[in-house]
Amino acid sequence: MSGPLDATLAAIWRIESARVVATVARRVRDLGVAEELAQDAWLEALQRWPQDGLPDKPGAWLMTTAQRRALDWLRHRQMAASHEAALAEDLIAMQADRHPDHADTLDARREAQAVGSDELLRLLFTACHPVLPPAQRVALTLKVLAGLSTAEIARAFLVSEPTLAQRLVRAKRALAEAGVPCELPRGEALAARLGSVLEVVYLIFNEGYTATAGDDWMRPALCDEALRLGRMLVQLAPTESEAWGLLALMSLQASRTAARTEPDGRPILLADQDRRRWDRLLIRHGLDALARADALARGAPGSYQLQAALAACHARAVRVEDTDWGRISALYAQLMQVAPSPVVALNWAVAVGMHEGPAAGLVRVEGLQAEPALAAYPWLPAVRADLLARLGRHAEAQAAFESAAAASHNRRERDSLLARAAASAAAAVDGPHPA
Repeated sequence: MSGPLDATLAAIWRIESARVVATVARRVRDLGVAEELAQDAWLEALQRWPQDGLPDKPGAWLMTTAQRRALDWLRHRQMAASHEAALAEDLIAMQADRHPDHADTLDARREAQAVGSDELLRLLFTACHPVLPPAQRVALTLKVLAGLSTAEIARAFLVSEPTLAQRLVRAKRALAEAGVPCELPRGEALAARLGSVLEVVYLIFNEGYTATAGDDWMRPALCDEALRLGRMLVQLAPTESEAWGLLALMSLQASRTAARTEPDGRPILLADQDRRRWDRLLIRHGLDALARADALARGAPGSYQLQAALAACHARAVRVEDTDWGRISALYAQLMQVAPSPVVALNWAVAVGMHEGPAAGLVRVEGLQAEPALAAYPWLPAVRADLLARLGRHAEAQAAFESAAAASHNRRERDSLLARAAASAAAAVDGPHPA
């Protein structure tokens, strides 16, 4: 296959795979089986399309082929378990399916058009079911919703392909053994499960925004996938304020992407970024999404909404000195009430250090030194180092920056911290400089 055809085929699968898997999963009531049947349809496409040419409606072709394979699977299943009456109903519903060569017929077009938001929402909630640990939810979501290959996901999270493959196998097995249906929860169940879905999308975005390990400071492709899922989610659940809050947060954070690294990949801290390079369209989209979240929350903001409000403070500041650190500090105080965590407390200390001065911030950071959850967190010594440097305590800052670098697993982050340690060492030689 030629390069352009390869790219076209990859784009078709990325766009269509989630809808195909979602529809088949509703029929066969097993996400693992549905993905296998969709993959079988895709393999058939890869064999036929390069020879026969692309069909006029590739999505409909894939849908019909996967449905035909699902029909065969259900027939075999019915033969093995004829007492399952529900399967018979599915067989009846699927008898009208056409051969893939006729996928551009009226029936096939109607079938493709009928695969709407509920199908994708079912798939998203199934892949993010709380019965799975977070790592498996993330992997499965990227596989079935984002259409990423096992190799792509493994590279993104710096695990071997066999490890990632086993993670996916265990996730599908766990869903099957728990009898998790591919369906959209309703009422209180929907609200209870939404948090799991948002958490997965947030984890994907965060890993793309600041990679926890490896050679790259960012993985923009993961940010893009998380944004795509976030946009999908607000379309499918438009009355959920936290869905809008998460979309706002991701949009505002992603707006800084072009300004966050040097041409050679070295990170640029927020205070040093060229704000002219921030994406104004993404900022506008983020602020619009935040306004929607505020309207829906009715004075009771959630965690993602508050984090989006924090990001908005930076987005609205034309210059770094225009940043409203008083409001940021107040928002962190509110976030600590809604979703308390050691990391939020550390970020609050940063805001206090900017609003009230480095000495006030350092008092808060010192109070977090014994926090077990931050024991291996490189940003605790990094924040402490920054505050010490601002207080003119450069020798102590050097040691703290070196400690932060030793705790980091990301090469770009480690190099940046060591460079700041060297700058502190040079400043210490020059003599103390009061803040």
